[in-house]
Amino acid sequence: MQLPSFLEVYQGLISTSSISSTDARWDEGNQNVIDKLASWFSSLGFVVDTIKVAPGKYNLVAKKGSGEGGLLLAGHSDTVPFDEGRWNFEPHALTQANDRFYGLGTADMKGFFAFIYEAVKKVDWSKQSKPLYVLATCDEETTMLGARHFTEHAPFQPDYCIIGEPTSLVPIRGHKGHVANAIRVTGKSGHSSDPALGVNAIEIMHEVLFALMQLRDKLIKEYHHPGFAIPNPTLNLGHIHGGDSPNRICGCCELHYDVRPLPGMSLDGLDNLLRNALNEVSAKWPGRIEITALHDAIPGYECQHDHPFIGNIEEICNTASQTVNYCTEAPFLQQLCPTLVLGPGSIDQAHQPDEFLAFEFIDPTISILSKAMYKYCF
Repeated sequence: MQLPSFLEVYQGLISTSSISSTDARWDEGNQNVIDKLASWFSSLGFVVDTIKVAPGKYNLVAKKGSGEGGLLLAGHSDTVPFDEGRWNFEPHALTQANDRFYGLGTADMKGFFAFIYEAVKKVDWSKQSKPLYVLATCDEETTMLGARHFTEHAPFQPDYCIIGEPTSLVPIRGHKGHVANAIRVTGKSGHSSDPALGVNAIEIMHEVLFALMQLRDKLIKEYHHPGFAIPNPTLNLGHIHGGDSPNRICGCCELHYDVRPLPGMSLDGLDNLLRNALNEVSAKWPGRIEITALHDAIPGYECQHDHPFIGNIEEICNTASQTVNYCTEAPFLQQLCPTLVLGPGSIDQAHQPDEFLAFEFIDPTISILSKAMYKYCF
């Protein structure tokens, strides 16, 4: 049987839509992508299992070889939504132009599976002594449901894991977490000519904002990690909306904010800090302030700087490892084994119109993955 080419696999991945979104109008299943991956990796001698995680949402686990330990290569099979009016190329087609592959998921990150596929084809597996695993997850772009489910039900424990997010082939050994909440203030609307007729939610939100700014300063002062370019947790006020007319007392105001906790920070402890910061204003305005999570919190992640796995991958890549501020599935897979984030393409292209991956990444990525397979599966 003739195996499909790298280009055919890449095209098949990009042309098969698998958008995940918290907006039900955009959200799709990923079964079609998982089915294609299952067929391709089965043709390479992998034993493939597809796991239903939620309606229309699947993980794929593929195993080549036998024994304990081995190497896990992981990535997510979903993409973010797109604004078609801002794209100059068809999002769901692999377009070659300007020495680049254009298309939704070329960099972030369905295209990574095509690189794994090609690297496997170039390796002589006759003397394999440890297994190679491939994991494709669902819903990384929303809830990280696939990675959470796999970690909770993992049928094996690899020695090491590489997640192929776009890092420009720089090994990433740590990143911050992500907590996103909504604070809703419920006042009482009324005619603006008489403030006594209502309770102005915007005015209460002003007090909430002051408390959050004090908390931001506290986080900067009390938490520090020298391994990050921004060495403290950040708190960002991202979205606010309240009221509907200048001549009405505002009856409702809602703020969305996020915090990027450092590796090692307790998510429960951070939640307590956030709620304690609002204790005074909540006591002043009982029953009018509500805090809800916009998504399940994601912890920070770090693989120990002196771990041999980091040194080995740095040597294979001929590049020193770094830390970043964006999030991946690493905090979950790190629970199973030492984990690094390493893949082709630039994070600058993620979630952008005309997402692309430059041709210059093709050969180095296949070479790095092949070397990692020889290192950890032989």
